[in-house]
Amino acid sequence: VQLQASGGGLVRAGDSLRLTCTASERSFTAYNLGWFRQAPGKDREFVAAIRRRGGTTYYTDSVKGRFTISRDTTKGTGYLQMNNLKAEDTAVYYCAGSPQSTITSGMTSARAYRIWGQGTLVTVSS
Repeated sequence: VQLQASGGGLVRAGDSLRLTCTASERSFTAYNLGWFRQAPGKDREFVAAIRRRGGTTYYTDSVKGRFTISRDTTKGTGYLQMNNLKAEDTAVYYCAGSPQSTITSGMTSARAYRIWGQGTLVTVSS
């Protein structure tokens, strides 16, 4: 399975963007979906995740209330709706898949994710 993140761009602080994660195969519906980001000079960090059936979601504290993760459970396509963007949200955003057996603590860890897509750049100007 290959993943492709899209939807990034250059926006102003306070604007919104929706990122999309497209899978090459429908088998991706068997995986949990996660979004991670990497800002220049920083380590990759967890942003949000959702269980394979679209139920339980997880967010890093800095995006709670602003970002919403969702997915089309029939196609496996994932989304990250980002509202009220801030300059500190500037990063390359990656979508990834983890096995459905991933425990709760693993859902926020990059090590649990086996499939990674190409990133999409989000730049927020202040």
